[in-house]
Amino acid sequence: MSEEKKVIVKRKSGGHGGGHHGGGWKIAYADFMTAMMAFFLVMWLLAISSPKQREGIAEHFRMPLKVAINGGEKSSTATNVVPGGGADPTHTDGEVKLAESEEELDANRLDAMKKKLDELIEKSPAFQQFRSQILIDITTEGLRLQIVDSDKRPMFDLASARVVPHMRSILRELGPMLNELPNKITVSGHTDAIVYSNDRSYGNWELSADRANASRRELLVGGMVDNKVLRVVGLADSMHLDRADPRNPINRRISIIVLNHRTQERIERENSSDATMVLQGKQPGSQLKQEPSAEPVAR
Repeated sequence: MSEEKKVIVKRKSGGHGGGHHGGGWKIAYADFMTAMMAFFLVMWLLAISSPKQREGIAEHFRMPLKVAINGGEKSSTATNVVPGGGADPTHTDGEVKLAESEEELDANRLDAMKKKLDELIEKSPAFQQFRSQILIDITTEGLRLQIVDSDKRPMFDLASARVVPHMRSILRELGPMLNELPNKITVSGHTDAIVYSNDRSYGNWELSADRANASRRELLVGGMVDNKVLRVVGLADSMHLDRADPRNPINRRISIIVLNHRTQERIERENSSDATMVLQGKQPGSQLKQEPSAEPVAR
């Protein structure tokens, strides 16, 4: 009988030691490091956030799960409540609709005023001869009325903030009309690119500011109430109407904007925020420079 030979194969385990069972630990370690990185990133974002931003984040996490799953849309039913009872503080559907209706009403008022001004300019003898110098349009800020200069018919005496008679008539005619709307206004003065200076302390910036303020005074004389004016500014030649020709006389103009509700609210909020920061001893983000109101000495 032939004797069968049995072959026994011995497999030797790897030489990495018995404590390491494959590479699974590397995946777990990578997950741990990712989680720590995310944690420190969240802590850093919270540290640099303002109290109001942190309050908004907390409000987001208080949102009901059903609302969050639906993409944040709020339900107007009584079941939309926070855990523990009470109405959902994130419910703003009514507020949004109210804001939209107010903006629509505001836009309709400004459109109606534009039509009324167009008719007045076309029919009034005081305006007809100056029709080419009066520009009216609707902008993102509201209803803008611009009175532009011309070589033959300037609005002010040369290099002065003294209003000429026909410009005075236009402004006094406009004054009472501005009272018909609850919206406030801004008055801006512009010059062309010709540099004016009677000394180093008075130039185009001061001249444009004084012309804007002189226009405001004529509106008041015409019957406009004083609290209608929200802002009077001089912009010198920083915003040309004719960009191709910075010396064009139409760049010398007075711009009166009947502000829409959104822009008026923004300006009032910005001014209020700056005042609050000053009272708290902080530096506001932007400061307004008060322009001198004295008229230049004619030369």
